[in-house]
Amino acid sequence: MSRAETEPPPTTKQPPRAGATQIAEDPWGELLPVILPGMAGTRFRSETAKQIGSSLLYRVYRVQFARLIQKLVWKRWYPFLTRRLSADDVLFFNVGYEEDPPMGLPLVASDEPNRFYIQLYHRTATQADINGAQVLEVSCGHGGGASYLVRTLGPASYTGLDWNPEGVAFCRERHNLPGLDFVQGDAENLPFVDQSFDAVINVEASHCYPRFARFLAEVERVLRPGGHFLYADARPRHLIAEWELAIVDAPMQLRASRIVNAEVLRGIEKNHHWSLNLSDQYQSAFVRRFAQAFTVGPGSAPYRELQRGELSFRMYWFTKN
Repeated sequence: MSRAETEPPPTTKQPPRAGATQIAEDPWGELLPVILPGMAGTRFRSETAKQIGSSLLYRVYRVQFARLIQKLVWKRWYPFLTRRLSADDVLFFNVGYEEDPPMGLPLVASDEPNRFYIQLYHRTATQADINGAQVLEVSCGHGGGASYLVRTLGPASYTGLDWNPEGVAFCRERHNLPGLDFVQGDAENLPFVDQSFDAVINVEASHCYPRFARFLAEVERVLRPGGHFLYADARPRHLIAEWELAIVDAPMQLRASRIVNAEVLRGIEKNHHWSLNLSDQYQSAFVRRFAQAFTVGPGSAPYRELQRGELSFRMYWFTKN
């Protein structure tokens, strides 16, 4: 199979799905019913649900949970997300990316609905050459980025790690490519021996790690000398100083960094109609209203904060000396 070809179909039959179902709604979409399951049975007027939803995502993202509580929330949330979205074949959880002029990546037909999610992965991963490299992706989600990079950039091997065991099971069933495997594990305690990889990739996930500096130390540990850490994520303004300090103190050499708010905003704008199409498929009116309210589109709280610079989305390239 050539690298330009689409990945083979999953080993088991997938349910019928609409053209937009590879497009993920925002990864925190139904966090309130997860934390407070009793809320799912509560009656809300439509406008009330929208008012709650439009602000809750942003508040959850900005809150500095106690370390234990934060980790417990994400541990419960992501398996729930997999159960809700696996039948829809949702492969990406990032918000999207587009440049001006447009990147115009050549994509196979099956990748086209996910173009703007793929472009964030592509731009992050191509900061360095990973052709022939042994690559680790930390927090691989549902494996859409891993599949695309394996098929197009030619790594010798690619390991996707995620803390969500149900997500890992989904990836193993869904993505059948030579050299691609998935394992369950903790980003702050990577289950690999020292100097195992030539590159580590992390896309829009580190905000979930209570001990970000510990994660950076683990990345350095599993990288071989001369290896690359290719990284993209966001932080709200009140956490940027702490983030920048951890970046400065990282046990690797910073090669490049840039703020990509404009590109992410453009990706959100391009993706919005696909995300709304997916949220409209839920049969439960209550869940549908929350999904629509949480969708990160023009006018949403994260979108406005990106516009104002209250939320900063950045891309980094490190090397290990």
